[in-house]
Amino acid sequence: MSNLNLTDDLYWTPQAHAKLKMIPFFARPQARQKIEAIARAAELEEVTAEVVEQARAKFGQ
Repeated sequence: MSNLNLTDDLYWTPQAHAKLKMIPFFARPQARQKIEAIARAAELEEVTAEVVEQARAKFGQ
């Protein structure tokens, strides 16, 4: 089992943050949670534009 703490903030690259801002404001919190879950599952310490795109592909956006 992973020891990752879900309260730890992940670093978001500027490109990833820009992609997050393209998501409608009302859906951003949920999208951010899903994107960060993907990053944590991959044991990443930062969210990149590629992770955001991976989430979009996975969740059909």
